Amino acid sequence: MIVLVTAASKHGATGEIAAAIGRTLEQRGLTVDVMAPEEVSSVDGYDAVVLGSAIYAGHWLAAATELVERCSAELAGRPVWLFSSGAVGDPSRKLVQKMRADPVDLPEIQHATHAREHRLFAGRLEKKGLSRSERAVLAMMRSLEGDFRDWAEIEAWSQQIAAALLQARLGPRGGNRARAAGLRLVR
Repeated sequence: MIVLVTAASKHGATGEIAAAIGRTLEQRGLTVDVMAPEEVSSVDGYDAVVLGSAIYAGHWLAAATELVERCSAELAGRPVWLFSSGAVGDPSRKLVQKMRADPVDLPEIQHATHAREHRLFAGRLEKKGLSRSERAVLAMMRSLEGDFRDWAEIEAWSQQIAAALLQARLGPRGGNRARAAGLRLVR
C-alpha cells in the first residue's frame, strides 16, 4: 500500500508535521511519499492520501487548495485524511481560541475529497523567517511565539490512519494475520 503525505507549509512547521506522519506510517510498514503539494501532479498510483495545510487568515494555503482542485476526482476515489495546522499561543487566550477554528474552506475541501476525517493541530511561530510586517505583528503579541505542536497527538492520529489502512489491506480477518506478523492494530 502506497500513501502520499502532502502539506502546504509557509514557514516549514506544517511540512514537519507531514514528515512526522510519513515516518509513523512507514514504521507501520506502509510505503510513503512525502512531498509538497506543488510537486504533486496526480495522485494516481497512491492507495491513500494524507493532505494538510497551514492556516492563514482562516484559510488553507493556495498550494493545498489547488491540489484539491487539480486532483479532486482522484482524491474522492481513495481514502483521504485531512489536517490543518495554525493555532499558536496560550489556548486560554481568546485570540488563540479563534485560531482553533476549522478553516473557512474546509467544508468545500471535505466535499471534494470525500475525506474520512480532519484534524486541527497547533502550530509553530518563530520570528526567524518571518517577513518584516509579520515580525512587527509578532512583536506586539509576544505570547504567540513558540512551538505549540503536540507531537504525541500527531503520532496518535498517524497510528490511527496506519491501523485503518492496514485493516483495509488485510481484510476483515486481518487482525489475526496482523498480530501474527507482529503488527499492532490500534482501534
